[in-house]
Amino acid sequence: MKEIVRVAAGQGFWGDDLDAPRRQVEGGQIDYLMLDYLAEVTMSILQKQRERDPSLGYARDFVGAMESILPAVLDREVKVVANAGGVNPRACAEAVRSVGAQRRGSKLRIGVVTGDDLLGRLDDLMAQGHALANMETGEALSSVRDRVLSANAYIGSNPIVEALHGGANVVITGRSTDTALTMAPLRHEFGWGAESWDQLAAGIVAGHIIECGAQCSGGNCLYDWKSIPDLANVGYPLVEARADGTFVVTKHPGTGGRVSVPTVSEQLVYEMGDPHSYITPDVIADFTTIRLAQDGENRVLVSGIKGRPATDKLKVSVAYRAGFKAVGTLVYAWPEALEKAQAADRILRERLDRLGLKFDRVLTEFVGANATHGALAGDRHDAPEVQLRFGVRGSDRAAVERFTREIAPLVLNGPPSVTGFAGGRPKVEEIVAYWPALIDKSVVKPKVEIIS
Repeated sequence: MKEIVRVAAGQGFWGDDLDAPRRQVEGGQIDYLMLDYLAEVTMSILQKQRERDPSLGYARDFVGAMESILPAVLDREVKVVANAGGVNPRACAEAVRSVGAQRRGSKLRIGVVTGDDLLGRLDDLMAQGHALANMETGEALSSVRDRVLSANAYIGSNPIVEALHGGANVVITGRSTDTALTMAPLRHEFGWGAESWDQLAAGIVAGHIIECGAQCSGGNCLYDWKSIPDLANVGYPLVEARADGTFVVTKHPGTGGRVSVPTVSEQLVYEMGDPHSYITPDVIADFTTIRLAQDGENRVLVSGIKGRPATDKLKVSVAYRAGFKAVGTLVYAWPEALEKAQAADRILRERLDRLGLKFDRVLTEFVGANATHGALAGDRHDAPEVQLRFGVRGSDRAAVERFTREIAPLVLNGPPSVTGFAGGRPKVEEIVAYWPALIDKSVVKPKVEIIS
């Protein structure tokens, strides 16, 4: 058993820095590279892609990342764990295998984890009494069933560990929890049992800290943000973990950013919820027990973490069609920029009423005056410029489409001094809404397949 296992984060979301995976494997010693691509809205986007083309439905950036780090995977035995599979993990694995096949003598072994996708099972599950009620409203899923785009359970670390035990050097999942991507390698290496609650909780906390990439190493950091060095070359984080559950958060030498108690603390409270009960499929972690200590430059020691048994439920992320929207913008210049934008807002609303257009919601924001801080912004009537951001949403696509033709005329027949930053005619977009639910763990059966 290794004394220290190093797990590095290479992606914090789909669309993150394309070069980060390569920099992580080339910048210093690591054992595992964790790549987190998925968010709730991402699953619906991928499902739409798969509807158009059955060979798609995964994060295609991952294939390019694998191509750039393939020598490290094959020659230096760096293992990769990623949830890039989205709604089509097998297709993602085949694309990666094609990349590996271009290298003679490739020893690529890909673990494919499936079973999280419940879309094709929804009707049977509902007939069996699983209401999949909205966790916020209590409403049964049957009320929107005909509009559901995707439904995926958040699976934990067990199937990833199984794939690593089976000899995989690349593991591709669908909708796993973000934290499982880091915790699974630690379980695999240290042999943490299913009831090693404190160690499992430590693995979850390690995963939570690095799951958003450079957000814990200086990116998007509020504390003393002006002093963060060289963000153009920001170093993505990694954890150096030990079998007892303690670990150090750090980054490669010579990279920008900063790893400090404040930067790690800010990431810890990100999407935390109840600090006593950070619930995952594997364990419930108590964030109030976490102890942070500076352990040298760009090194934070994390210890003291306590955990307790997980619940008998899994969270399910459901996405469904919820109408259409369009958003248009016009920028007004000083003097009286805010008054001009407010007048344009009134004129546009009057014109929409005269046309008889009905919407579920009409929303106006005055960016540069009060869009971010509202009344707390104070008197912004002397703002040098204000962007009118005007949006509508509704179930009638034709009405939303008609609205998009009313923004541009205001340039010449509305208040004066519209600048060149107008966005032109808005685009009609389908709204995809989020439906969080719970389901019994017993009905979700992850499957692991090793392909080479």
